[in-house]
Amino acid sequence: MNKHIKDVMPETTDLSRRSFLVGTAATGLVLGYAGVPGIESASAAAPANFEPSVWYAISPDGLVTVTCGKADMGQHIASTMAQIVAEELGAKWSDMRVNLASNDPKFNDPVLGAQITGGSWSTMMNFEAMSRAGAAGRMALTEGAAAAMGVPAGELVVRESMISHPKSKKQMSFADVVKSGKATKTFTPDELKAIKLKTPDQYTMIGVSVPQLDIPAKTNGTAKYGIDVMLPGMAYGAVVTPPVRFGATVKSVDDSAAKKVPGFIKAVTLDDKTGTTSGWVVAVASTYANAKKAAQALKIAYDGGPNAKLSSQSLLDEAKRLQALEDSGQFFVKDGDPNAAFGSAAKVVEAEYTTSINIHAPMEPMNATAEFKGDILHIYSGNQFATRSGAIAAGAAGIDPKFVVMHQMWLGGGFGRRLDADMMIPAVQAAKAVGKPVKVIYTRENDMTMDFSRPLTYQKVKAGVDGDGKLTALSHDVVSAWPTARWGIPDFLTPSVDKKGPLDSFTVNGADFFYTVPNHYVRAIKNELAHNATPSGQLRSVAPGWTFWAVESMIDEIAAATGKDPAQFRISLLDGAGKNDGGAQRLRNTLLAAMGLAGYGSRKLPKGEGMGVACVSSQERASASWTACVAHVAVAPSGEVTVKKLTVATDVGTQVHPDNIRAQVEGAALWGLSLAMYEKATLKDGGIEQANFDSYTPLRMSQVPEVAVAVIANGEKATGVGEPAVTVVAPAIGNAIFNASGARVRALPITAEAVKASMKA
Repeated sequence: MNKHIKDVMPETTDLSRRSFLVGTAATGLVLGYAGVPGIESASAAAPANFEPSVWYAISPDGLVTVTCGKADMGQHIASTMAQIVAEELGAKWSDMRVNLASNDPKFNDPVLGAQITGGSWSTMMNFEAMSRAGAAGRMALTEGAAAAMGVPAGELVVRESMISHPKSKKQMSFADVVKSGKATKTFTPDELKAIKLKTPDQYTMIGVSVPQLDIPAKTNGTAKYGIDVMLPGMAYGAVVTPPVRFGATVKSVDDSAAKKVPGFIKAVTLDDKTGTTSGWVVAVASTYANAKKAAQALKIAYDGGPNAKLSSQSLLDEAKRLQALEDSGQFFVKDGDPNAAFGSAAKVVEAEYTTSINIHAPMEPMNATAEFKGDILHIYSGNQFATRSGAIAAGAAGIDPKFVVMHQMWLGGGFGRRLDADMMIPAVQAAKAVGKPVKVIYTRENDMTMDFSRPLTYQKVKAGVDGDGKLTALSHDVVSAWPTARWGIPDFLTPSVDKKGPLDSFTVNGADFFYTVPNHYVRAIKNELAHNATPSGQLRSVAPGWTFWAVESMIDEIAAATGKDPAQFRISLLDGAGKNDGGAQRLRNTLLAAMGLAGYGSRKLPKGEGMGVACVSSQERASASWTACVAHVAVAPSGEVTVKKLTVATDVGTQVHPDNIRAQVEGAALWGLSLAMYEKATLKDGGIEQANFDSYTPLRMSQVPEVAVAVIANGEKATGVGEPAVTVVAPAIGNAIFNASGARVRALPITAEAVKASMKA
């Protein structure tokens, strides 16, 4: 079994925060920060503040401001980080504040060594570091208070921002200690590691649904999103994108009609040496309305490039061709010998599974504001990967990355879309061309047709069982574009187990499941055609959104072929043998919890109704959140499917904020339902056909079923909750459809036509 993920995400926190360097072969970009005079971090504190850690400061009035190095896109991660600090610090919740970090490397993730928000990693990776930061502050404040009060530090009690000495009844507030200047203790990395943290039974803040710190600002309008940025003398840019998603070039631009638009300044053809965009023009004007009018007035001639005739079908045909080649791709898992086992198997089951192109479409469209101040480029935008985005902005500007300052804003939705920095390129090049700050705002059409989408995928799965119906072998080929490889970051790729070179594990994670199967192959195959024509990104749940669709559907198909109950069949495979010890047991427990809450198998359902199960270990093996779902559906003779109820159980280890966890799981489940039943984008003549919500149709309010959530909090290491439930819903629904009607569907999204056709087959 491959051990790749520990290279990217070690299980223990590296408090020294290893350096992180990004380069792309095409551009030679490296990451930096403006370490020059006059540049201050977004969380720079006044001299009188006490800063026990880079992650927070305590002001003389006792307010504790936590700097969140993660992008907050509505998942309240800033409040979560503050809550973890507050637990060990002993601060009163009403004294806590939050601030978003700049791209200063000192705010890099303690584990990844970069500023990236994704993979449901944030709480899991930062819990220990933020806890130790809070504990260090408490210890320093305690020593300072002891010195000020003339009492032993060991006799002091810290609670609710007060430090008390019960014997003498003396006490000092955090504010008093900070103002006294007595808090001066600093900690080495070794000393931080040696701090004994609270045990779960000692928590008073962790596990409590405290008010989210960002809600007041977001409801009174003071929270600033990227789209809210206003700078003196600012102009606006509206982008004009080609009909081909990628590979087109601009042959000519006629701006004669645009010049008649009031306030028109200039049409700038992008020269994007980072390779992020191709064939784009940005119209700059004094207002956004006039920028849009000018953009519409431009007459642009394009060379469509090499991808101008491609379609979704041609990408799928290429995927099937590649899968059929014995030497395609690289192995992600290579255990035993499935091919030999198939030869002696009593029964072999084979199936093909597909998923379509899917679009992020966050409610706040992509936007960025760029301003040059002397040699320094300032970027104002909401972004999930400031480390990489700063390099992209620098490449667009043709400057050293150390002269780029990123001003992180609140995000009006991200879901992986804002891991990319394409919106910064037209803003940067337009600002450079016109000599003033420029804010670029995408239209919804720009946003959808130029999305770094979830890739179209094709998967072939083959399984063998012995005479007793025991699963003895499984081979799984996954063919797709490789989103992470597109980033050009070697640290995010994984050595293949067959030593054929690096592979994009973020296209196959989940296929390395916790079921015990003695002979197991997983092959990752890059669809170069799709990779070039549809530059793909990470959409909420990443690879497990498609790998578990195949795995969990196949497990049900095997159960049906051998006459076994699919839930009991899973339980038998989750025996915790060998490398699966620990994980399999936790996953089995979530499955049992979901089954119990849903009443699976406890009652006879009406004709045309059925329940289906699935259980997943999303995201990666080393960062799993154990999640199971029971879907209850009704299938009409027409093939129309009504999802009546989703029951989701998830093991989160340590829960920081119960209400937020429940909200995240509910939202993830509904996102999974949307992907399973309603969302589909298609490529035609090299371009994405769906440009707005009239043709790309996510789940509507009227289609929302009952959702029941069971959260298992057992005091283990905190896991992530933002994405795992996305991955478990589609296979649970597909399996429920089979149990309700006998129809087996293998393509997402599930359509009434496909169900009816399978019912007739």
